[in-house]
Amino acid sequence: MYDRLKGFRDFYPGEMSARREVTDTIEERVRRYGFREVGTPALERTEMYTDKSGEEIVEELYTFEDKGSRNVALTPELTPTVARMVVAKQQALAKPIKWFSTRPFWRYEQVQQGRFREFYQTNVDIFGTDEPAADAEILAAAADVLTGLGLSASDFEFRVSHRDILGGLLESLESDVDTQAAIRAVDKSEKIDDAEYHELLVEAGLEYGEAEAFDAVLETDDLDDLVEFADTERVEAAVENLRAVLDATEDFGAREFCSVSLETARGLDYYTGVVFECFDTAGEVSRSVFGGGRYDDLIEGFGGQPTPAVGVGIGHATLSLLCQRAGVWPEEELRTDYYVLTVGDTREVASDIARKLRDLGHVVEVNLTGRGFGSQLSYADGINAETVVVVGEQDLEDDAVTLKDMASGDQMQVPLAEFPPESGRPTYDDYA
Repeated sequence: MYDRLKGFRDFYPGEMSARREVTDTIEERVRRYGFREVGTPALERTEMYTDKSGEEIVEELYTFEDKGSRNVALTPELTPTVARMVVAKQQALAKPIKWFSTRPFWRYEQVQQGRFREFYQTNVDIFGTDEPAADAEILAAAADVLTGLGLSASDFEFRVSHRDILGGLLESLESDVDTQAAIRAVDKSEKIDDAEYHELLVEAGLEYGEAEAFDAVLETDDLDDLVEFADTERVEAAVENLRAVLDATEDFGAREFCSVSLETARGLDYYTGVVFECFDTAGEVSRSVFGGGRYDDLIEGFGGQPTPAVGVGIGHATLSLLCQRAGVWPEEELRTDYYVLTVGDTREVASDIARKLRDLGHVVEVNLTGRGFGSQLSYADGINAETVVVVGEQDLEDDAVTLKDMASGDQMQVPLAEFPPESGRPTYDDYA
């Protein structure tokens, strides 16, 4: 007996049907905004990640040397891959480029609530425009996904910030600050106590007094306080951009889901502008549900022409926790429209009925095992069949079949010439 690997999951049919319903809703909603689906490989060259994040990233990757002596890695995220794809055909692609993809990723990291070593994510990205409307559309599409799943503003919120506000505030301090380290400390601030947070800021180069003042200004409700604190054009421009994005979300119908939260920093270094994270308002999901933001420098970093970009990665594991908490996760059950039950030598007619029902788009199962009448009914109940079509020798002598409603147990004969009809999904109630 083989054990499943830690951090990897099996999905049985009932759970998979719920996951498929959620994935279909996500993809249907983003398609409405004109996002086009792309397919991407499971393997990339390891240097694509080490060049961006340093050699230490290898500890978090599933990486190995392939038979061509190339160092390759199972893809831990999508953004570098789609950046590579944009660079490859940059001149031929109409701008803005609007792509989405749903697929698995792999990271060798600590397994915890909502975090696995193999995980599924839908990425939605816009390349080729730095207009605040693009940031707002990403937020609006993400909100549309969540409301399409049955969630409301009482269930989730988008905490929105701007990386240049944080970077500009830090830059305005007198100390020589490691900005990226300080931003990573901010990103961890809600997960650790104040003393540990301030210590991380000090390790990044801030004096204790500066760390306390910096922490205090991040708590402000007035963005003008940030401009006054830094007194730099960089922070002023970032505040103006953040306000423009929030104004656009108002027009796009997503403003009610957004709140300004300067502690939201996003840990990845490639973010450059507005960033956001989605949180469970009840606080029962212990981490952010998903997040995204603007990464205007990445395409150029991959050898392409300067190309602004913004996107979001919707993690399915944490999304399922949010949906389950809010009571909107789809029922994890099998669904079968018809089970065609045979009694005696009736397979030819039963198979013809099954084909006609399938041609109408219905889910149909037939007897494949030679079971008797009672065993077939038990199986039909086990696969949650709505209607059983009994094709027995006696029925066919009467030029009929028997329709049985599995919920009520009611049944009746129906003329074979009338079943199945040319359209619809006929049940017992249609003939009763």
